[in-house]
Order: sequence, then structure tokens, then C-alpha cells
Amino acid sequence: MNDLHIPPGPGSPDGIVVPASELVEQFSRSSGPGGQGVNTADSRVQLSLDLATTTVLNESQRERALARLSARLTGTVLTITASEHRSQLRNRAAARQRLSELLRDALMPDVRRRRTKPTAGSRRRRLEAKRIRSDIKRNRRRPTP
Repeated sequence: MNDLHIPPGPGSPDGIVVPASELVEQFSRSSGPGGQGVNTADSRVQLSLDLATTTVLNESQRERALARLSARLTGTVLTITASEHRSQLRNRAAARQRLSELLRDALMPDVRRRRTKPTAGSRRRRLEAKRIRSDIKRNRRRPTP
């Protein structure tokens, strides 16, 4: 088993390499059709990483990942299951890809919206539309004697 490489992103500018010793892979029989090999091949892959004990995350990254992935965690362990391919090798690659993308997204910092003021043109258009609407409603009134 090789190390897991997470590409550089906003939360980890240099990227992250998770050592293979911190990843736990388990194999089991996948459900669904598969022909003669369905009862003999352990093609489903469960890939797990304990976010609390991993050495590759600093404290801020660890807190951010634990908070963002809390719904997917069992304790502090993140588990990814892949069984969409018939081959164990392809399922291993799919699980690693999903874990990499999930961690990369979880480590991204919060992007807050920068408050802006309306432009002069948008203020002018808004006031003009209000004037037109006011004229329409004023013209609906009963005429004064």
C-alpha cells in the first residue's frame, strides 16, 4: 500500500502526504451481481483514517477537519467505502481518491463574503423603478373632482 497524496489547496498550500501506516484498509465481499467471482473475491474496500491521531495535520487543520466531517465520523475515524468496481484494485484507487478529495475540501478555510455597497448606477435604476411604479399606482386612483 502506498502513501496517500492530497494535492495542494487553500487549506494546505504544500499538499499533504498521509503515510500508508496511518491508513487502515479492510476488504470484504461486495454486494450485487458479479458472475462466478461474486462469492470468492473480496472487492469492496473500506479505507479508514483516524483524524485525531494522524501526524500529518496541524492543530488548526485537525480542528477544522473534525468539525466539518463530524457527520461522517465514527468517533474520530473517517471511513470511506468503495464497491462500485468489480476489481479490488480499482476500488482501492476509488476509495483513496474520495478520501483525498474529502480531506482537501474539509481543510479549506472559510471564505467570508466581502461586504460591498451598491453602485451608483444600481441605486439610480432602483429609484427610477420605484418612481415608475409609484406613477402607475397613482394613475389607478379615482380622479379627484
